[in-house]
Amino acid sequence: MGKSVILVGCGNMGYAMLKGWIAAGKLASKDATVIEPNEGLRARAAALGVTVAESVDELAAGADMIVFAVKPQVIREIAPAYARFADEATFVSVLAGTGTATFEEILGRHAAIMRCMPNTPAAIGKGMMVLFSNRNVTGEAKAFAEELLATSGAVTTIDNEELMDAVTAVSGSGPAYVFHFIECLTAAGEKAGLPAETAKLLAMQTVFGAVSLAKESDDEPGKLREQVTSPNGTTAAALSVFMDENRLLDLVSDAVDAAKKRSIELGK
Repeated sequence: MGKSVILVGCGNMGYAMLKGWIAAGKLASKDATVIEPNEGLRARAAALGVTVAESVDELAAGADMIVFAVKPQVIREIAPAYARFADEATFVSVLAGTGTATFEEILGRHAAIMRCMPNTPAAIGKGMMVLFSNRNVTGEAKAFAEELLATSGAVTTIDNEELMDAVTAVSGSGPAYVFHFIECLTAAGEKAGLPAETAKLLAMQTVFGAVSLAKESDDEPGKLREQVTSPNGTTAAALSVFMDENRLLDLVSDAVDAAKKRSIELGK
């Protein structure tokens, strides 16, 4: 507590993070400032007791940490106005596909910059937050950022920024893969004769329960799979379809590879 934060952009992701920081007691409302041009979003943020402003031009001073949570396509228009705070602040970006080199170009090579790849479950505190820091970020700043971001889910760090494309492909885009699997399992249940709502409930709760068990168990997912699979039973019959000639593994690998390649393209 006691450190100050400026949040640039307070859309759904920005607001969810801010609300989590305050609710968890990691940031006092009096120490938070939101820069947001949208009047409705400013009002929503103000209801949390934070200071709000339409533009950075209204600020006389910076903060310990400045978090960019805006659309990637507007960052070159927005970020230059924050260069005056580069000597005192650590910058954190949650922009997809925008590397630290872009921020160093805009804010100066001496700027302390952290890049975070969150995913959508962060909106309910169940996200995956992956951090990369440039050479100028102090250990204290890293610890503070990790403490804040932990309110949105699990946090891990990488030392090689090039891995962010793989991170994007696995956890950044990953929730959509799981949602689609739920869609497919639901449709398969209906095809097998279940009422639509029953099929949806079974699919959703089964995925939720399996993920919860995998997270809480000391056993690896492969071991848990084996525990469910009786020889020549129903599960074995289904897995023979998924696992024959690594069918599902190859499909998922191809999907992740496609997402990684697109992430690299978008970052150029």
